Amino acid sequence: MAAPNSEFDSKENPQKPNFETFQLFSSSSGSGFGFDDVSQKVNVIPPPPCVEVLASDSKVPLFGKPKFESVDFDGVTLFKGRVNTQQVFGLSNSDLVPGKYEGGLKLWEGSLDLIKALRSEIKSELISFGGKRVLEIGCGHGLPGIYSLLEGAAVVHFQDFNAEVLQSLTIPNLNANFFEKSQSSLSPSANNVPEVRFFAGDWSEVDKLLLQIGTDAKHNEVSSGYDFILMAETVYSINSLQSLYNLIKKCLIHPHGVVYMAAKKHYFGVGGGSRRFLSVVEKDGVMTSKLVAEITDGSSNVREVWKLTFK
Repeated sequence: MAAPNSEFDSKENPQKPNFETFQLFSSSSGSGFGFDDVSQKVNVIPPPPCVEVLASDSKVPLFGKPKFESVDFDGVTLFKGRVNTQQVFGLSNSDLVPGKYEGGLKLWEGSLDLIKALRSEIKSELISFGGKRVLEIGCGHGLPGIYSLLEGAAVVHFQDFNAEVLQSLTIPNLNANFFEKSQSSLSPSANNVPEVRFFAGDWSEVDKLLLQIGTDAKHNEVSSGYDFILMAETVYSINSLQSLYNLIKKCLIHPHGVVYMAAKKHYFGVGGGSRRFLSVVEKDGVMTSKLVAEITDGSSNVREVWKLTFK
């Protein structure tokens, strides 16, 4: 990856991202690994088990209560917590340790791009989250999924590679942004509380937990597929593009399901990028893609937001 947005400079400008250079593995190992190096690392490390993480499993007392900072999106303010890899994983200066940690504790700039694009789509009346089922893949902070809750989603599931990320950051962020809101317009009513669940695990296996058969209010069996899948900065590694795409096809409701993907056009050093992922989609021939937004602000390489639908 190149120049991701990791934290905000709250002292000088709370809304201005403070860009940092992507660190592959730890700083002592260097960050100049090419595709072959990453592939070898990934192949020898088994992924953690797929598990559902309960909201009551939050490890805030263990990891320390995160410090919250505000992020403004054209009138909508969300809160993001801050914890570090040393606190949670015992790692320092690492954005990615394949098989152990996949960068979920940092707020990548693609998450912000995605929320802005979703706001634009809603304002243009192209989409609505009201009453819909939403999955955020590779959620990290979970801000896009939280935003869909604020826009009326009935079901939002959060998935991340690491259970520790969900416990120490995603769940506290959800509480700060949604369940602890004092404004009546943002507080769920007693009779209409949305379903929120958290799942950890590798994309090649986590569908076994996500695709469960549930029951609706009338006790009829319903599929747990999703109307919307949201993901930001998930296509950085060429090794995982196919498993990610397979997961999307399994989980997205056919034929009306929609995927919104925010990513950099290229991730130098790890082989992935939005265009590499879209080549996987195009080769399969099942889904079609549309560019929603392109960001060329000079702070990083070109960033994009894409919309994927079934043909």
